[in-house]
Amino acid sequence: MSPVIFSEIKTKNNKRIAFAELNAPKSLNALNMSMFVLLHKQLLAWQSNDEIAMVIIQGAGDKAFCAGGDVVSLCHTLKEERENSANIESNYLTQTSASIINDETIIASFGHEFFSLEYQVDQLIHEFTKPTLVWGDGYIMGGGIGLFAGASHKVVTEKTLLAMPEITIGLYPDVGASWFLNKMPNNIGLFLGMTGAIFNAADALNIGLANVGINSSFKNDVIADLSNIDWQSNNENYDLLDQALSKFVQQSEQAFKSMLSNIVEHQAVITQLTHFDNGADIYQAILALETDNDWLQRAQGKLRKGSPLSAIITYQHLIMSKDLTLAECFAADINLSLRCCQYPELSEGVRALLIDKDKSPRWTYENINDIPAELLTWFFTPLKNLSK
Repeated sequence: MSPVIFSEIKTKNNKRIAFAELNAPKSLNALNMSMFVLLHKQLLAWQSNDEIAMVIIQGAGDKAFCAGGDVVSLCHTLKEERENSANIESNYLTQTSASIINDETIIASFGHEFFSLEYQVDQLIHEFTKPTLVWGDGYIMGGGIGLFAGASHKVVTEKTLLAMPEITIGLYPDVGASWFLNKMPNNIGLFLGMTGAIFNAADALNIGLANVGINSSFKNDVIADLSNIDWQSNNENYDLLDQALSKFVQQSEQAFKSMLSNIVEHQAVITQLTHFDNGADIYQAILALETDNDWLQRAQGKLRKGSPLSAIITYQHLIMSKDLTLAECFAADINLSLRCCQYPELSEGVRALLIDKDKSPRWTYENINDIPAELLTWFFTPLKNLSK
């Protein structure tokens, strides 16, 4: 069975609605290289086909749209490349006993291919010239948000739970997250990126990451109504989709109004914790917060167990990306992601959480204040000969 199932349905005037269904429900539709290849090719074909009125992207099963990328396969290849790659000769990088993959090797690696194609798919959805609807039911994590965030119509349901939890594996919020996290008001994106906190549909609607809230039970009715639209061949289709969805949004409105938004409830606390002008002070402030609130405590717990190096990289990446265009954000992501592939932190985080599952990662630095400034600079230094 294909990892992505593509299909089309005819509409009232013989235009067609295209469907891309991530088809790996046992892994919560985790994204792998095969999925990226298939999605990229098919989305381009649909974009250039005048008979396709709009595209719907969804996940198989009832638990998740997409819970992230297949970083386990990535780290298996990184292990082989690390064993065959020479250390970088630099005092601040060779503090660790694990070897660091050199620039030449990482540029020719599976990791480069993986992240490059993933970001191409994400950027294509952002810039797609037809309406795109992502049905974001269930879990939307990491790479799943990368697909979700670019859609013109980002649908959340009462079952939606979202997070950018990369800190737990020694990575940082990538997939263009520096673009959409920086657009969130009052440092909310910074807080979510550093802590990996889980948030719900009401939160996503309030901070602008989602723009449509519909009860999951309406899905078949939504598709039926979309098939009865007299679709056009221009920008009118965005308005036609808005109109078709508005009925279901109104019928679902009460459910979302009654849903607790932790982000809204704790906005003042988030603002207070993130008002410092450096990542280390924000990190320490979040961990030092005294609270009996369960949501804040879980955010603290993720940060405490996560990689201090990832926390400071996340902060620095968001600060440096504030004025970048979407394309520039993705270009910065590919360089930073490959740096993370070179350095052993990501491989160790994936090992502890997803491979050995001992949940006891041996982070390179236990104290965020011990991280050398030179090391942070290295992560943001352009790789030699990295193609644009």
